[in-house]
Amino acid sequence: MSTRTISADAPIGVFDSGVGGLTVARAIRDQLPNESILYAADTAHTPYGPRPIAEVRKLALGILDSLVESGVKMLVIACNTASAAVLRDAYERYDVPVVEVIGPTARSALSITRNGRIGLIGTTATIQSGAYNEHFAASPEVTLTSQACPRFVELVEAGQTSGPETLRVAEEYLAPLIANQIDTLVLGCTHYPFLRGALRQVVGPDVALVSSDIETANLVFEKLTEHHLLRDPAAGPPTIRYETTGGDTSEFVRLARRMLGIGGDSLDPVVNGKAHAASI
Repeated sequence: MSTRTISADAPIGVFDSGVGGLTVARAIRDQLPNESILYAADTAHTPYGPRPIAEVRKLALGILDSLVESGVKMLVIACNTASAAVLRDAYERYDVPVVEVIGPTARSALSITRNGRIGLIGTTATIQSGAYNEHFAASPEVTLTSQACPRFVELVEAGQTSGPETLRVAEEYLAPLIANQIDTLVLGCTHYPFLRGALRQVVGPDVALVSSDIETANLVFEKLTEHHLLRDPAAGPPTIRYETTGGDTSEFVRLARRMLGIGGDSLDPVVNGKAHAASI
């Protein structure tokens, strides 16, 4: 790990395998409107969920290395699967603050639950890693019921966030959690907030939905403050830039516009290590 001077004017690096991390980027923009953001999506290899953890680790560290080399002042791993794969490595590997999505989300769920029955939905890799279990293990009064939901990312990436098919899949995945009388549901993937309407319809109004976007943005604010890295408003308007590893950026652009209302920001598709400018 090298040491360098970190500039408060540098962007925050946000990383995900696809569009899911845009929910985290949006929450950061809402809470810290003066901060610049460099968003990197590994669209050439999405989804990460079905991949072996060792492969996810290699892919994720490659993207994170690139973000650090580009000069970001903080890394936000806005992907549960990647967080589970590289978290310990990231803290030791980089000389910038690192924020991930699993810890903040788990802590929020623990503070919300009333009956101690928490449900967790995530990708196959996230569930198999047991990364969330470690955070709940210190609370013996809590019963965690986990469910892998591999089709959810496919539905979101296809823009299919509502409708009969989405509801049918949600009902199938959530049935065991509902049977265990959960009162809190952790959305253990940054894609899942896009399915909030369908999830709410299936679990009902009495189950709290806990997602990583707002909780992670809160931690970003805390870490920037702690390290004296909040950007000076006098530095001028912030920049928002998006990078993808896939050659065809049309689907990413379409989903970004449709789901988050993003427009006018810079999008640089990164193909074979070279960025080619395009616009959203």
